This record gives sequence, structure tokens and C-alpha cells, in this order.
Amino acid sequence: MMKVSSSSNSMEGMEGFQGSGTSTKVVQDSYGLGNRRTFSSLDPINYSCLTGETIEPSPSECAEYEQYMSLSELSANWKSKEWLDWPAEMLVKPALQSLEMTFRLISSILCDSRPYIDKEEWKRRLESLTSSQLELISMICEGDKDAPIVQLSVSNGVLATNVAQEVWQRPGALPVVSRISEESLLPRLGTWKRAEHMVSRIWLAIECYMQRAPFTLGLGEPNLSSKPILEYDKICIPSYIYSFKQSTQFHNTEDHTLCTVHQIFEAWIFVAQFLLKRVHERINRDDSVGASKDCWLVERIWKLLTDIQNLFQLVDPDDFLCLKNQLSINRASDTSTSNGAYCLKSTALRSLADECRELKHLVPKIMGVEADPKGGPRLQEAVMQLFHSHRLPRREIPDATSCTHHHGTVHLLLAFQAIEAAVKRFFFSYQQLVIVVMGSVEMNGSAYTGASDALTQIYSDPPYFPSVDGAKTFLSDYWYHNPTTMMESLHKPVQKAN
Repeated sequence: MMKVSSSSNSMEGMEGFQGSGTSTKVVQDSYGLGNRRTFSSLDPINYSCLTGETIEPSPSECAEYEQYMSLSELSANWKSKEWLDWPAEMLVKPALQSLEMTFRLISSILCDSRPYIDKEEWKRRLESLTSSQLELISMICEGDKDAPIVQLSVSNGVLATNVAQEVWQRPGALPVVSRISEESLLPRLGTWKRAEHMVSRIWLAIECYMQRAPFTLGLGEPNLSSKPILEYDKICIPSYIYSFKQSTQFHNTEDHTLCTVHQIFEAWIFVAQFLLKRVHERINRDDSVGASKDCWLVERIWKLLTDIQNLFQLVDPDDFLCLKNQLSINRASDTSTSNGAYCLKSTALRSLADECRELKHLVPKIMGVEADPKGGPRLQEAVMQLFHSHRLPRREIPDATSCTHHHGTVHLLLAFQAIEAAVKRFFFSYQQLVIVVMGSVEMNGSAYTGASDALTQIYSDPPYFPSVDGAKTFLSDYWYHNPTTMMESLHKPVQKAN
């Protein structure tokens, strides 16, 4: 095996990453590939997937799915603008409404009269889901100075009932009063004996997570920091959200569960799509730090979507499969290609997955390097140089004044790949979920091969960002063949910038 010659300093070690494909040729030789393999496929612009078109459900199946959840009405509300000077409204509104839907689901589980469901595990799962949503909401609200808020007031000794709550009183001062939502279900759940411990933990979670935001939600949390209160009722409109509660037309409690879980699911898909639009805007403004922050939020939302769908692991098998038959799922068409792959009936989910995949077209702009139309490794070499540049002395980095920009670009590329991993993890997890909830024949039977193929195709896709993937491969090989350079870099003291 051919070894890359070691060098005595980090700048010489960079020579393998510069020039006209030297490092690519070295690695080809070291693996004995010679000219049998070219790396033009690592260019994201010229990269083509050999698996063909994604299998999609029929338009009628998608329409039935959306009608079942009243999705057109909900999405119209998410898209409406009430505060023109609040840019984050279309992020915060659906997030808060999904939180309120979760409270509604908690109340339904607590009131469920069926003795054979696992209420304790349902409560644990829903509390965890609430906490995950609160963390995302706090990250979305971080630094938001344009949100509609209400300042705290000082009590004159008379408190209005069901509107305000005395928080605490400093010695020698009047009590500070914090307003509580009148319409949200959470404060009401706090008065239930069966829910008081669970709600107390949710209140503490709100108090903790909203520390990073300039305001708090006003759902009954202590608000010990005496922060302004978000106009929760005006933004979320809980009474409007409750109007979309499924009426359990089949006298099957799982009907309400199925509908509510998917409404929460769709709300967070909407949030992720809006974040991706903001990623494009920030990249166009060369704001790699802000874009990477939004990308990490999208990655967290994909994880949340997995947790939301996994709630179906707790449904009663007999009731749920009876509901499946009552809703005539998969019986509208014997030739349906989405059998088993029910998540693909969500047009928004398929659109979100495609938008995440298309982030690869932003890599050349982020790197400031045009993709080689002849299939050369120009973009890949730029990424390799970027990854390796922080080991160089500051004075030797090309354009050293943009060191912070380089770090932001690295973080953005890492966030891109994290999104890819989260997307593929979701569809793999969903395939296993269908098998667990409905049986393996639902996904693997001869009549359902379309579903298995559709999901397998998504999570088995080649890398979305082949230039980044290839750069890491060659960078790993570089350090394997340059152990001397690696040891020198580890023992060499870091030079502080003047």
C-alpha cells in the first residue's frame, strides 16, 4: 500500500488537499483503485440517484388523510399573519398549538375509561413529548424581541379571579402579579388530583426552558424571573384548536388518538418547513451561524416527529386495528403503493423530506466554489481544506480575517449531515413502527411490497452531501497515512492570535 509522505509542519500537510486532485489520486492508489473508480460522483450537482422516483400515494388518499385531520383549516390558520411586525409568528403559532393539542391528548388519556390501557406509560410518554416541545419552543423564541407580550403588574391588593396569580413578594414591596392563560387546558389540568404531579413537572419545565427566552408562556409556571408574559391566548387560540377534536364517530377512543397525534405531527412539519425557508434566506445573507442554528432546530424536529409517531406503540391492538378497518385504510384501492407507508400520505412530510435532500444544492454557495461541470473534485477539495484549516497557524490560513466565518461554515455542513441522518432515521423507525403496531405482513407481505420499497428507498438513499461525505473519507485516510504529522500537531502548542 502506498503511503503519503509525511511532512514536518502543518502547512506542508495541507499540500495534499490543494492543487488538481492530488489527494484524490493518492487515496485511489492507496486503496488499489487506480483508474477503475472516479470521484466525479462526489459533486452534488452531478450526482444522480439510481433508485428512481419515490413511490407516492394517490391524490385521493392524500385528500382523505387531510380531510380526516381538518388539515386545510389548521394550515390556513398557521399561515395567517396577525402581527405584521413579528417575523417568527409562523414558527411560534403552530408550535404553541401543537403544545395545546398535547394538553388535550393528556386530558383524553386521563379521562379514558378503558381499564386495559397503560395509562402510566401514556403519561410518561406525553410528559416527555411536552418537555421536548417546550425545549424547541424556547430555542425558537430565543432572542425574539418582537413577540406580542404583556408586562407584569403590581397588585393593589385586589386580584381578578382566573386571570392573575400572585407570584412572590419582595420584603417591603407590593406583590408581583403574573397573568395566566384563561383558555389553555394546562392550568385546568393542574387542578385535577390525578394530574397535579404531572402538571407541576410541566410547569417547572416551562420555567427552566423559557430561561433562554425574553418572556415566558403564562401557563401557570412560577415565573420567578418576573418576565413579561406572551399573549398565549391571542396567538394559540386554544378554543379554536379544541374545535378540531375528533368526535369519535365510530365509538372508538383510538379515533381521537389517531387524529390528535397526526395534528401535532403536521404542526411541527409546518414549523420545520418554515425554518428551511429561513435557512435559505440566511445563507443568501452569508449568515452561516444563524443558518446552522436553524438547521440544528430542523434536526431536532425530525427527532421529535419520530417520538410523536412512536406514541402509537401504546395504542390497544384490538381497538386500533378495528379502527383501521372502520376507516377503510388501504381498502380504497387494491393497487395502492402506499399500503403500510401511511406517513407518505402526508404531502407536507414528503415535501419536507425533499427540501432536506435539496439542501445539497446550497453547498457550492456556502463554500464559494462552483461545482466542476466536468465532474472534478473541486468542491470536495474545498471542503477538505475547510475541515483541516483550523489546525494551521492563523497567519497561514488563506483569508485569515474570515476565521469565524470558516468555523460557521463547518458547523453548517455538520448540521446538514445531521439533518440527513435524522431524515433517514425517521423513515427507518417508521417502518419498524408499522411492523410492531400492525404486524410484519402489513409491511413485508406480497401485497405491501410497495410500502416497504418506498420507505427503504428513502432511508437507503446515497449520501445527500457527497462532497462533504467524500471529504471526511479522504481526511480520515490522510491522517491514517500521516501519523507523524498528527503527533506533531497534537504536541505543538496552540499559538494565540495577536
